[in-house]
Amino acid sequence: MSSYAIRAENLSKRFWLNAERHTSLKARVVRGKLPRGHEFWALRDASFEIERGSTFGLVGQNGSGKSTTLKVLAGIYRPTSGSVVVDGRVSALLELGSGFHGDLTGRENIRLNGAILGLTGKQVDAAMDKILDFAGIGEFIDLPVKIYSSGMFVRLAFAIAVSLDPEILMVDEVIAVGDEEFQRKCFDHLFDLRKRGTTIVLVTHSLGLIRDMCDQAMWLEHGQIRKLGPAMEVADSYLADINEREVQAHQVSGGEESAANESKRLGSGEVRITSLEFLDGEGKPNPVLPGRYGRARDRRR
Repeated sequence: MSSYAIRAENLSKRFWLNAERHTSLKARVVRGKLPRGHEFWALRDASFEIERGSTFGLVGQNGSGKSTTLKVLAGIYRPTSGSVVVDGRVSALLELGSGFHGDLTGRENIRLNGAILGLTGKQVDAAMDKILDFAGIGEFIDLPVKIYSSGMFVRLAFAIAVSLDPEILMVDEVIAVGDEEFQRKCFDHLFDLRKRGTTIVLVTHSLGLIRDMCDQAMWLEHGQIRKLGPAMEVADSYLADINEREVQAHQVSGGEESAANESKRLGSGEVRITSLEFLDGEGKPNPVLPGRYGRARDRRR
């Protein structure tokens, strides 16, 4: 067995963006074929490897290609060019409600997802109580999922994804939809899976989670790899870039904001704050304070 769970080489994914579409067969017959729109590369020439049993994080701004990358790795999208090899049974938690049939009950969807993952009915039955306990949605488990709230969707989807013995778990940002208690429960379980050797690929905007949980990380920008390496280094570089952009934006808009704030002063005017300046460790002006992240609890390690 290879030491790598996932290998991607020059991986690219292209979409064609069309301003208008046919909405019916009649429109297609009458109007004919529409001209092809302009191409958009959501992912371009990405090469990386994910070691078996490691946790790999994907960071970047919205629209940078993180979710597209995850869907290509999960087999939902076929790459336009390049190759990807995924060695292991994949369980994916991507878009809210993906893989669910709205007219089926929660229990029936558990069986459906188990079958999609290649598990037998006995294996799904053996995990059923564990899934129901983790999801914690009570009597709603026997009602059609189309009436579920977004939080209930996430509870059931995550419970299925982590309870059916995944070898490779892929998780998008959807956990953030859940309440605080359930999020903690999810992250505790992810740390447990990590200890047991499950390969985890995680898309998140939380740099604290990247620092605390991930071994390696990849920073994407406009579909291309900006930095790839140890999670701490990638998180620091990404944060530094965000701060630098904010500094530049602050310098451009500083004069306009000062004039606007002058007209919004409150109070009697006996004491007036005319300026505020942040300094770094060397006493130099720094308009952006660096972020601080809490560390994971010791028991998670």
